[in-house]
Amino acid sequence: MTEQRLSPGDKAPDFTLPDSEGNDVKLSDFRGKSVVVYFYPNAGTPGCTKQACDFRDSLAQLNDAGYQVLGISPDKPAKLAKFVEAEGLTFPLLSDTEKTVLKAYSAFGEKKNYGKVYEGVIRSTFVVDAEGKIAVAQYNVRATGHVAKLLRDLDLAS
Repeated sequence: MTEQRLSPGDKAPDFTLPDSEGNDVKLSDFRGKSVVVYFYPNAGTPGCTKQACDFRDSLAQLNDAGYQVLGISPDKPAKLAKFVEAEGLTFPLLSDTEKTVLKAYSAFGEKKNYGKVYEGVIRSTFVVDAEGKIAVAQYNVRATGHVAKLLRDLDLAS
C-alpha cells in the first residue's frame, strides 16, 4: 500500500524523532520558520553523502533565507553520528528506524532498480512553511544536483 503523496498546501505530518545524539527533534519546534525536510536511504553511501554535503555547503545560504534543514533516514542514531562526524555536517540528521515518518510523507514505498521491485526509501524533499504546510514536495529526486535545483526553485540560486 502506498500512502497518498503530499502536495503544496497539505498540512505537513508532524513528527518527533531522535537526532544523531539521541535528542528528540520535533517538526512543531520549527513553527514560524521554514524547514527543508529531506529523506534519504542510507547514511554514508555515495549518493547520500553527496546530497548531505551539498546541503552542508549550501546551509548558510538556506539559513540566511530563513530555512532550517533536517535530514531523515531509517539509520540508527549511532550511524548518523558517525556520518555527521565524517562529513562535518552542521544540520540535524534524524533517525526514523520504524519508518513511520517516511511513510507519513510517502517517502517509503515501492521502488524499481534494474527490473527488481522492492520496498525502500524514495529520495524526497519537502519545504514546510512557517505555518506547517507543505510549500514544496519533490519525490524521486536525484542525489547529485538536487540542492542546486532546490535553491533555484526557492529563488535562492546565486
